[in-house]
Amino acid sequence: MKPKRHFWSADTLIILLVAACAALAVLLAIARPMFLIPAAVLVLLVAVFAAVGLRRLRRMTKKLLNGKATAETAAASGLSGFSVPVVAVSGKTIIWYNEAFLQQIAGGVDCATLPLNKLLPHLDPDATLAPEGQNVALGERLYTAHGSRMRADKTLTFMVLTEDTQLKLWASEYQASRPAVLFFVIDTYDEILKELKESERAQIMANIDTALERFISRSTGFFRRVAASRYLAVVEERHLQQMLSARFDILDEVRKMDEESGMVTLSIGVGHNATSLKQSEEMAQQALDMALGRGGDQAAVYGPEGFEFYGGVTRSVEKRSKVKSRIVAKAIKDLMGQYDQVLVMGHKNSDMDSLGAAVGMLRFARLCGKPSAIVIDTETTMAGTLVKMLRDEGYGADLMPPEDAETLAGPRTLLVVVDTHIKPLLESPGVYNACGGVVVIDHHRKMVNHIDNALVFYHEPYASSASELVTELLQYVGEGKDQKPGPVEAEALLAGIWLDTRTFSLHVGVRTFEAAAYLRRLGAQTENVKRLFTSTMNEYLYRSHLVSEAKIHHGCAVAMSDKVPPEYEVVAPQAANELLGIDGVDASFVGIQDGDVVRISARSMGDVNVQVIMEKMGGGGHLTMAGAQITGVSLEQAGQMLVKAIADYREQRALETTAK
Repeated sequence: MKPKRHFWSADTLIILLVAACAALAVLLAIARPMFLIPAAVLVLLVAVFAAVGLRRLRRMTKKLLNGKATAETAAASGLSGFSVPVVAVSGKTIIWYNEAFLQQIAGGVDCATLPLNKLLPHLDPDATLAPEGQNVALGERLYTAHGSRMRADKTLTFMVLTEDTQLKLWASEYQASRPAVLFFVIDTYDEILKELKESERAQIMANIDTALERFISRSTGFFRRVAASRYLAVVEERHLQQMLSARFDILDEVRKMDEESGMVTLSIGVGHNATSLKQSEEMAQQALDMALGRGGDQAAVYGPEGFEFYGGVTRSVEKRSKVKSRIVAKAIKDLMGQYDQVLVMGHKNSDMDSLGAAVGMLRFARLCGKPSAIVIDTETTMAGTLVKMLRDEGYGADLMPPEDAETLAGPRTLLVVVDTHIKPLLESPGVYNACGGVVVIDHHRKMVNHIDNALVFYHEPYASSASELVTELLQYVGEGKDQKPGPVEAEALLAGIWLDTRTFSLHVGVRTFEAAAYLRRLGAQTENVKRLFTSTMNEYLYRSHLVSEAKIHHGCAVAMSDKVPPEYEVVAPQAANELLGIDGVDASFVGIQDGDVVRISARSMGDVNVQVIMEKMGGGGHLTMAGAQITGVSLEQAGQMLVKAIADYREQRALETTAK
């Protein structure tokens, strides 16, 4: 293989020769001071002759490269007579150019043998070989450079520069003026504002109207109210980018209107960069649904690249009605009547809430007269005590391993997914793909890769737990005494609520206590539920080890360990809960190594949104309770990623606070 040949710039060679002469003259002067003046005169003469020689060399080079023979060859190839600039480079040294290049690009100055980057600093010959070429700017003029490389000499590249300044300006203006659709919804209108006195509600609504009108008036768009608590705006893309840069500061402005009671919050859905205005409106509606599904008080922006989220720093306001629960219960009951059998499935590494809700829906399906089972991997579950209780009470045959469920599932099987709505987190994706219909019941804040083919998608981020949602549904499945859950099922559901509310201390609402009271009337014994949360001595020791290993980063306790066996991974969320009791800890993160997977449990008291931090690591959850599973990284790498995600979150919150 022949070595690549590169042309040196004549300027560089002559300058190096002059520098060498100067160095020799200095050495001579040091050795013989009497020759100092003659040496200086010699260096000056060499520099003058070098400059004159360089000028003559350029003229000769130009004459050689653009002489009669070369011109005939170039004309034959159609390059010399091009009205657009054409240049040939070897490596990155200019060796030939046509008259258009000389006049338009070089400004009439000879540039043969000069480095290309002296004339066009950002032009890369390799980049011009791509089908789309390379964009080049020269002053206020814009070009697109397309290159072709000679096969015989892979360092020789011919480039054609097409000026398309006006076209690119038009394209830029087109992109900047494209319409973006925004939907605004007042989250708490139906639950709180409508209960106020007319004068109070009118005053708050007037303040919101004024704030939104002022927000949109920064742009050239328009703004209209389309319902009592719903608004529509259309703005240009350039102004939407300004809103994104300001991170939708209207959210903070509206929240401050009644900051003490948290009465007023706003959700925003944005659709942009669509192929049509209608599609932008549809994308804005999907974005709004996503914002509401994540708890409200935030903006969701939907574009070709996917979703982006802004805000979401406050607790969700409970906004559910028994009417909706009754409607959903009837819809699921009717749907089960259309299938031959029902499978109930939660998420991987199921916990008390996942299994408790599954037990409740198992009872729901049996009350509908359908054969049913729970799909669960009892080897990886974190609800081992509840599994043992169910087996002791005769429910062992109802707990089906995923591999058995895959062979049983078919087009006439209805799958009920509880405590998750994310496809990768399902206990068995194979069961999900094999079933003919899907129902989702979940309370976690909505994420992007959610199940999108559910026949019923009962998603309430305002609920404390999936067990709470299932408890409400069970109240409407039948009327007779024999159509109610038994004490064992009631205790399983109460255990799920107990876990996700941390014994009714966090993320609870009026409906949570109503559900617990209903389960208590069904025979659930709180002392039995308490026993489900007891731990062995080994679990206690491993939990203590995790707590002792914790370090504080940016006000958050972080503990990472590879010394916890997989069968004791339940201690991770327990340790995270304990770390919250330490003074000065706003949030806690506990990660353990399980093969090539690092599982992280995150908890907070509400000042830190652990959901946002876990989403950066591919997980999700609630503002106060979240988690993530990271595959293919070491424990140390996962810890570094976690600390960086915490730092980024803190930095972003600091910037938002400063902006306010």
